[in-house]
Amino acid sequence: MKLMKTAAIMTLLAGCAITSFGVQQAEALTLMDYFRKKREPVFEELQEMPRASVPQATVQQKPKALPRVSSPQYYTYKAEPLRRIATEKLADPVVTGSVTATATMPAIPVSFGGARQFLPEVSATATGNVAAAVEAFYQGRDRFIWVEGDAPNAAARAALGVLAQAESVGLDPQDYSVAVPDLTGNGNDPVARVKALLDFEIRMSAAVLTYVQDTVRGRIDPNKISGYHDFKRKPVNLAGKMTAIALSHDVAAYLKAQSPSSPAFLALQREFQTLQAKTGEAPRIVIAPGTLLKPGIANPELANIIAAVREKGSEALKAEHAATLAAYQGTPDYTPDLVALVEGFQKENGLKPDGVVGKASIRILTGGDTTQSKIEKLRVAMEQARWLPADLGDRYVFINQPAFMVYYHEQGAEQFSMRVVVGSKSNQTYFFEDEIQTVEFNPYWGVPQSIIINEMLPKLRRDPGYLDRLGYQVEVGGRPVSSYDVNWGGSTKGVAVRQPPSSDNALGELKILFPNSHAIYMHDTPSKSFFKKDQRALSHGCVRLADPRRMAAAVLGTTVEDVAKQIADGRNKGVSVKEKIPVYVAYFTAWPNKDGVIEYFDDVYERDMYMGRAFEATRAARRAEG
Repeated sequence: MKLMKTAAIMTLLAGCAITSFGVQQAEALTLMDYFRKKREPVFEELQEMPRASVPQATVQQKPKALPRVSSPQYYTYKAEPLRRIATEKLADPVVTGSVTATATMPAIPVSFGGARQFLPEVSATATGNVAAAVEAFYQGRDRFIWVEGDAPNAAARAALGVLAQAESVGLDPQDYSVAVPDLTGNGNDPVARVKALLDFEIRMSAAVLTYVQDTVRGRIDPNKISGYHDFKRKPVNLAGKMTAIALSHDVAAYLKAQSPSSPAFLALQREFQTLQAKTGEAPRIVIAPGTLLKPGIANPELANIIAAVREKGSEALKAEHAATLAAYQGTPDYTPDLVALVEGFQKENGLKPDGVVGKASIRILTGGDTTQSKIEKLRVAMEQARWLPADLGDRYVFINQPAFMVYYHEQGAEQFSMRVVVGSKSNQTYFFEDEIQTVEFNPYWGVPQSIIINEMLPKLRRDPGYLDRLGYQVEVGGRPVSSYDVNWGGSTKGVAVRQPPSSDNALGELKILFPNSHAIYMHDTPSKSFFKKDQRALSHGCVRLADPRRMAAAVLGTTVEDVAKQIADGRNKGVSVKEKIPVYVAYFTAWPNKDGVIEYFDDVYERDMYMGRAFEATRAARRAEG
C-alpha cells in the first residue's frame, strides 16, 4: 500500500510551480500560517460543521471546463527609443526661435556660454534619461568639456578611444560613435565652426553617458525579456557621472573603471578577447554514431575521442594531462591514464565523470560550441552579469540553471558545489536574486495553485477522495475539510492543499527559503535518481538539492550532524538564518569555474536566443534616429 501511495505522489512530479497569469493564485499554507491559525483537529471541525455551513466552494454545481494556469511568457523586446535632446531650452534666454543672420559673430576660441545662442540648431538624440541628464548638466554651464580652442581636446580623444573599444567589454561601438568635426571646410566662417564644435560637444556627452549607463547596468532591460526575468534595474546617477567626467584628469581611466570588476566578469572578458583574436575554425571531429567507450575496453574510435578532447578541453585540463596526451599514439587501448583524461573532460563539462563515453559525452565532443557561438554566449553572459550587484558578497549561494549546479561561497571563495534539478522547459525556474532567510525541517508542502489546477483537478473531478487517500490536507477558506466535501467542478479560489511531513513528502527532509513572489526555494526530494542524469531540467520550478543537509548546515553556520538531529526530531520546525545570505538564481550559458576557467552550457530554455533578439531590437532603435 505504501508503495502505491508513493507512486501516486510521484505522478504529481512534485516541486514548485509556475506563477499564474490571469488566474488568482490561492496562497499555500506556510509554517507561520499553521501556527497562527490555532486550528482544532480536522475531524472535530468536520463533525461540527454541518453540510449547509460548508463554504460556497463546496456547494455542488455543474462542472465547468477544466481551467489552466498558464506559464509566464517571452515578450517581443521593445527597446527604449531615442528622443531629441532639447538643446533649445539651453539657449540664452534672450535668444528665441532659430538663430538669425544678425546673431553676434563669436570669436575663436569661444566659451560654451558664448556659443549658447546656437544650441537650438544642434540636433542630437539619446534615450530619455541620458537626454535629461545632458540637458540638466548644460543648463547654465559656461565651459566646454570636449573642446579646447577651436578643436576637440585631449579628453575627447581619450574618450573616443575607449568608446571605439567597446567591443572588448561586450558592447557595440556603433552605439557610441561620434564623428569628429571636419573644420577644414568651414574656411573663415566662424559661426559654422562654432556650430560644429557645439554639436560635437553635445553628441560627445550623450555618447559617453550612454556608454557609462550601458556598462554599469547593461543595454537590455531584463524585465522586458520575459515573465521569468525579475530584476530591479540598477539606477545610474548620470548627473553625478557627468560631473565626475568633467572634473576628471584621466577620462579614459574613469570610463574603463565603469565596467564591472568582479573576478567572474574579468574572466568572461579575458575569454571574450582571446576568442575574438582567433582566426578560422578547426575542422569538426567525427565520432562514429553509436560509439560506447568503456574503461579497459579497446575501441577503434578512441583516437577520434582523444583528438576531440584536445580540441574541446580546457587549457588547464590539457596541462594537467600533458604527459598522457604526449604519449598517446592513436592506439585503441583505453588505458587508465586516458580514462582519467576523459573523466576530467566530463567533469569540466558538467557530466558524470565515470570515463564512459556515450551519447552525452559525444554530443559535447563532436558538437558543442564553435568559437563564434562561444563568443555570443560570452557576450550574453557579460550583459547579464551587469544585472547582478557589482559585488556578489563575501558569502552567497549561486545557482546556475544551465549548469544544473549550485555553488556555496564563503570568505570570498567557493567552498563546495553540488548538482541540482531545476524547472522543466514548461515550468522554468526564474532568473532573479533574493536573500536566504529560513531553513524549515520536516516541511509541509503547500501545493501551488498551478499544480492543483493543472495536474490534480482532472483527477479530483473523477475521484473527489483522491487527496484524502494520499494523506493530503485540504482547506476551504481556512477551514479543514475532506477532499470529498469540495466541489472540484467549481472554482478552486480559497482552496488550499498541503502535504504533511513524511517520508513521501515532495520536499523531502528540508527546504531552504528565500521568500519571493515566484514561490521558488531550494529543497530535498525523494527522487534521488534525477541527480544521476546529465540534463536535469525536471522540476516544477524549484531547485532540488543533491545534498540538502550540507547546504542547510552551511547557510545556518552549523554542522551536518546538527542538521541530522533536527530532522530526526521529526517535528516541523523553521530555523532562521542569522545573517541574510544573498542567493542568485541565475542563468548563464558561459560562466567561470572556481579556477577562473570558462565553462559552456546548453541553452536549456533558449534564453540566449531571446537575448540575441533584444540586442537586435536595441541596435535597430539606436540606429533609427542616430
